[in-house]
Amino acid sequence: MERHAYDVVVIGAGGAGLRAAIAAHDAGARTAIVCKSLLGKAHTVMAEGGIAAAMGNRWPEDNWEVHFRDTMRGGKMLNNWRMAQLHAQEAPERVQELEDWGALFDRTDDGLISQRDFGGHKYARLAHVGDRTGLEMIRTLQQRAVALGIDVFMECTVTDVFKDGDAVSGAFAYWRESGRFIVFEAPSVILATGGIGKSFKVTSNSWEYTGDGHALAMRAGASLINMEFVQFHPTGMVWPPSVKGLLVTESVRGDGGILKNSQGERFMFDYIPEFFKAETADTVEEADAWYDDKKNNRRPPELLPRDEVARAINSEIKAGRGTPHGGIYLDIASRRTPEFIRKRLPSMYHQFKELADVDITAEPMEIGPTCHYVMGGVEVDADTQESAVTGLYAVGECSGGMHGSNRLGGNSLGDLLVFGKRAGESATSYASSLGGTRPQVDEADVKAAQASALAPFEVEGGENPYTIQSDLQQSMNDLVGIIRTRAELEESLREIEAFKERARTMVVEGHRQYNPGWHLALDLRNMLIVSECIAKAALAREESRGGHTRDDFPGPSDEWGTKNLVVNLDAAGTGVDLHEKPLPEMPDELKGYFA
Repeated sequence: MERHAYDVVVIGAGGAGLRAAIAAHDAGARTAIVCKSLLGKAHTVMAEGGIAAAMGNRWPEDNWEVHFRDTMRGGKMLNNWRMAQLHAQEAPERVQELEDWGALFDRTDDGLISQRDFGGHKYARLAHVGDRTGLEMIRTLQQRAVALGIDVFMECTVTDVFKDGDAVSGAFAYWRESGRFIVFEAPSVILATGGIGKSFKVTSNSWEYTGDGHALAMRAGASLINMEFVQFHPTGMVWPPSVKGLLVTESVRGDGGILKNSQGERFMFDYIPEFFKAETADTVEEADAWYDDKKNNRRPPELLPRDEVARAINSEIKAGRGTPHGGIYLDIASRRTPEFIRKRLPSMYHQFKELADVDITAEPMEIGPTCHYVMGGVEVDADTQESAVTGLYAVGECSGGMHGSNRLGGNSLGDLLVFGKRAGESATSYASSLGGTRPQVDEADVKAAQASALAPFEVEGGENPYTIQSDLQQSMNDLVGIIRTRAELEESLREIEAFKERARTMVVEGHRQYNPGWHLALDLRNMLIVSECIAKAALAREESRGGHTRDDFPGPSDEWGTKNLVVNLDAAGTGVDLHEKPLPEMPDELKGYFA
């Protein structure tokens, strides 16, 4: 069995993992990155619109206080206020740092980093590279990590985090190609594994997103927070079926695109919630004038936060005003010149041309909601990103708290950079404080991890993991989707119990080499536990807020607005326990921004 010793092991190589690894290396740690896929293929590339940072390049009035207020309001005030504050304060510096490392951004006329409009942001503040910002960010961080000589273990999946007493001692993994096992000895482990989207049938997420970090943290003894809040991005492709769910960037709406139903009506004006009425245009004239004169006009309703837009689209489709393929029209062709569209949205132009034979400079796109992001994740300390388990950190989409009940577009990339750096530095600081007395990996734990990973090969006459995954995805889509009810959530929990029972007798054929069936069998354990967390928290929260909409509790509740739901693995290790926890109290000087 392969063995390696490091100070810090980072699991995941998206924006958060790479930034954390660079910070740990720069702080003096022997650092390794372990990634399930190939380096550079992380899901961060799907964040196309930009990095939200109050740099004030287009609007000098913009500052961290306005960004903080927008983030808290977008999350319906359920965010961890300290995380939202740190993010708003530190994002501009992190963007500048990316540019210092070679990232190329679009420019304003006077040579500054260009910033674009996005839903929920008062000012144009998304630093961008066309509609390929995530790709540029990954390219820059990847080159930086390689240049620094950080060790990378590609196509390598972590299945367990080891502990010595209450502290992390390392991790257990296998090479996807050969099936050989690896033991990492490290006092600090940073989870940067992304989200949970592959538990849903229609998703913008790629195959890696099976909730690995969430499940690893729970099995190690950490808790998850806000798991009921799943963001359905308003705009995913709906046709052809082979690309259903593929992301259509919010930049299309930020650059002037509008939403229409099958009757040609610009329906978003009918769905402006009371909470955002004061800052949202209620006439077509005012909405269109906003693009050229933001001081004297209010924002178009197409740029409301994502949860509001997704619910509106869902309502129009259910009311029978959808497109032939069950979506809604997103139209930029009638509003901008072909040259403007090809320059500002090159990826979208090619995506629709190649995959759907639609020319977005000449005709509208068909779009519909797609499971995109989970606001919930590992409960962490706002300043250090450490979980309740000593030496275990979580950052990016697999951590919870920063975005409250709904994430604003553009805040994900800033989140990765700000908290990636903080996690890397904190993990290194802790590892170096230990001196020579480090937590040790217990050989009995290694044997147990190995036996657990190989268990699917021992089953005879069981079920194929692909069938269980397909049924789980359909169940989550139907019963724990955009609109939820008590009856459906209770049904989903019964179905998840049945899936767990079926998963106990999953059978994998063949050998450990190149065996995707085995890989899925291991991933499915994580998907089932995370799906149970989502359904259980969604059933408990009897209100509608952000990414969680209950048909039987249609509005937000003041009582629920003061508490988070926290989930842990139960004593048997096979189910989920849930409890309420008061929201951290915001200091009075910050409360003033919401008066």
